[in-house]
Amino acid sequence: MDGQGVGEQQVVGEQVVGEPQGPGEQGPLAGFTVGVTAARRADELIALLRRRGAAVVHGPALRIVPLADDTELLAATKDLIDHAPDVVVATTAIGFRGWVEAADGWGFGEALLDRLRGVELLARGPKVKGAVRAAGLTESWSPSSESMAEVLDRLLGEGVAGRRIALQLHGEPLPGFVEALTEGGAEVVPVPVYRWMPPEDLGPLDRLLDATVARALDAVTFTSAPAAASLIDRARERGLLDELVTALRHDVLAVCVGPVTALPLQALSVDTHQPERFRLGPLVQLLCRELPARARVLPVAGHRVEIRGHAVLVDGALRPVPPAGMALLGLLARRPGWVVGRAELLRALPGAGRDEHAVETAVARLRTALGTPKLIQTVVKRGYRLALDPVADTKYGAEEGR
Repeated sequence: MDGQGVGEQQVVGEQVVGEPQGPGEQGPLAGFTVGVTAARRADELIALLRRRGAAVVHGPALRIVPLADDTELLAATKDLIDHAPDVVVATTAIGFRGWVEAADGWGFGEALLDRLRGVELLARGPKVKGAVRAAGLTESWSPSSESMAEVLDRLLGEGVAGRRIALQLHGEPLPGFVEALTEGGAEVVPVPVYRWMPPEDLGPLDRLLDATVARALDAVTFTSAPAAASLIDRARERGLLDELVTALRHDVLAVCVGPVTALPLQALSVDTHQPERFRLGPLVQLLCRELPARARVLPVAGHRVEIRGHAVLVDGALRPVPPAGMALLGLLARRPGWVVGRAELLRALPGAGRDEHAVETAVARLRTALGTPKLIQTVVKRGYRLALDPVADTKYGAEEGR
């Protein structure tokens, strides 16, 4: 996936902050909707998110070309068997395993392993090292940081002039890495173990894109730079790039598994959030912290009301609210305790016409959804207000009058 050690992400046994402890508790992501752009291992990420209460919209931005069908990998494998490299750099565990399995399927498995036993074999990170050893090989060196930058520093420090270096790619080119080796005098042989291609069915990706632009998502997750680039390219094709960028800059959290994954978004001045460890588990931990921190919490009519993406927690109980109700509640919450007129509330309703009766209907449904009708007060001939508790009312009234 990513160049920082995200090609093979172990999540088994990882604890996620705020994980629900019992059937009666709400997960930390309850009431939030998260978009998932991943193709590979999407099921794992979706399961982690749903386990913590999130609703998920899955729109795979990529598909992976099957290894056995990849003629480029076959040609590179034959070339390395016939012309021995000096160094082989293995970048991802799934990629290295897939390479060996594909070579075995083509009848070159033993020849490839024999060739790799006689070269300097660098494994980027412990997961890759495990895959190398599972194949009956021993790595010459592995960086503790799982960083391709550290691998590059080692190679350049050893001197690469005149050396033939095979580089197992991880789904996308590594131009800075390759250029540095080439400028140092090395011959670089790319090994494209798997390649990213646009999805054959664009429907799910388009639905995710539409949901992002409509602010129906609270966050979108990216686990590879090609996935981020693919979503951007699709938005550009549909004339939605400006809307996508605006949504990601201001309303929808862009969460990337690592800094390389974030580059296509950052090139468009989109701020991204990344976990310290480039794994699925820490990515979910990050969402469990960031999304609840963005929720609005108010003391209303003796209750604790927490407004989340598509639902409300009333005294810790999850209350799903339809989009029209969330639109009204969001407007009322921006001015808690103050009266908001029907005309203004009508303008906030999605698809509303000119009949203010639609506001009355939407408010009635909102009260029903919240399960506590007294949270929203009717102010005769004026509109509606959140029944903010008296102490808080004074506080917010002072702020409103500034």
